[in-house]
Amino acid sequence: MAKATFKIWRGDKVGGRFTDYTTEVSEGMVVLDAVHQIQAEQANDLAVRWNCKAGKCGSCSAEINGMPKLMCMTRLDTLPLEKTVSIEPMRAFPRIKDLVTDVSWNFAVKKKIKPFKPRPADAPDGTWRMHQTDVDRVQEFRKCIECFLCQDVCHVLRDHHEHENFIGPRFFVHSAALEMHPLDVEDRLPDLKKEQSIGLCNITKCCTKVCPESITITDNAIIPLKERVVDEFYDPLQKLLKIFT
Repeated sequence: MAKATFKIWRGDKVGGRFTDYTTEVSEGMVVLDAVHQIQAEQANDLAVRWNCKAGKCGSCSAEINGMPKLMCMTRLDTLPLEKTVSIEPMRAFPRIKDLVTDVSWNFAVKKKIKPFKPRPADAPDGTWRMHQTDVDRVQEFRKCIECFLCQDVCHVLRDHHEHENFIGPRFFVHSAALEMHPLDVEDRLPDLKKEQSIGLCNITKCCTKVCPESITITDNAIIPLKERVVDEFYDPLQKLLKIFT
């Protein structure tokens, strides 16, 4: 049976270092399998967050060879196992222990986004009428599993630490799902412009690249939201139209 070496970050919020572990690997294994094997045989106190092992819970996010990925969806046969494989916690969030980070900031951000506000019913029985194309537009955003890999790779959060001023790609997706819903009438554009600082995103598309659900974050969520903000606050024709209407 083949063997591979994994360089796993061990430590806590105070500090830590990488430790090398060599373990047997076999066909079909994913990174999470290797981590569990190391945990069982060599490092019983290794902390790792996981749940479904099927790419649907978003719990096992980490950085594998420097790239944010789900450990349960990263097959070993896609990695250069002749070299040491590095595994470390997400860099955009505070470390708790080993591979586990504190992602609670994300849930606090979500609470600040204005919730869904439907328009009055279209029919006397309290129902609405919608075009299927409008419904389809927001369905893509519902696939998000909140793994926060897009948040982790975003340089505004990862490198510039603008957590107080910027909500990140995951919550632009959430906002887009609300803003583009055919029934929603809430106005979130002032918040997107000011408190949530959508202007800080420079559309590198790195968030789209790491999304395990293949959500087209940049093109289908962030850019349309940016266009709405520009139309509302910076388009001179729109300003004139508001004056005369």
